[in-house]
Amino acid sequence: MFPEPCLAAARLLLDACRARGVRLATAESCTGGLVAACLTEHAGSSAVLDRGWVVYDNRAKIELLGVRPETLAGFGAVSERCARELVLGALERSGCGLALAVTGIAGPGGGSAEKPVGLVHLAAARRDGPLLHRRCLFAGDRRAVRLASVETVLALALEALDSAGAPPDPTIG
Repeated sequence: MFPEPCLAAARLLLDACRARGVRLATAESCTGGLVAACLTEHAGSSAVLDRGWVVYDNRAKIELLGVRPETLAGFGAVSERCARELVLGALERSGCGLALAVTGIAGPGGGSAEKPVGLVHLAAARRDGPLLHRRCLFAGDRRAVRLASVETVLALALEALDSAGAPPDPTIG
């Protein structure tokens, strides 16, 4: 179902979380649950994966994870600000030690000159640790964009888990 690079990234993250006793939550928009599905391809993933939200609609982002309506109105769902609010909402609502978030435009439609198809914002945050963000522009069809997002956000979550630094700013600016 998943290409080997995605499965390998999931395995690395699961092993690192298990070794540290850290539980994980996911907040997904354009990947529609693929991150959680990739993680659960591995036996024993229930020792790490606590929960996941698929918040495809903006209303779900607001109601379930606390994304501010002002963020969506001012920056859009496909933005760094939204990705940061998604990951902080997942951390807060789950009580997990690590969370990740994905929001983007997988295509084939929905893009614009400012936000083209393939634009994805990823975030990962560790409780009492750093919040990392990546803006990516992936090439290919819808499947390629979504799978590249899965692989990249899993690697970003591992980076957040291993990072030292200031805790995420809950006010986000």
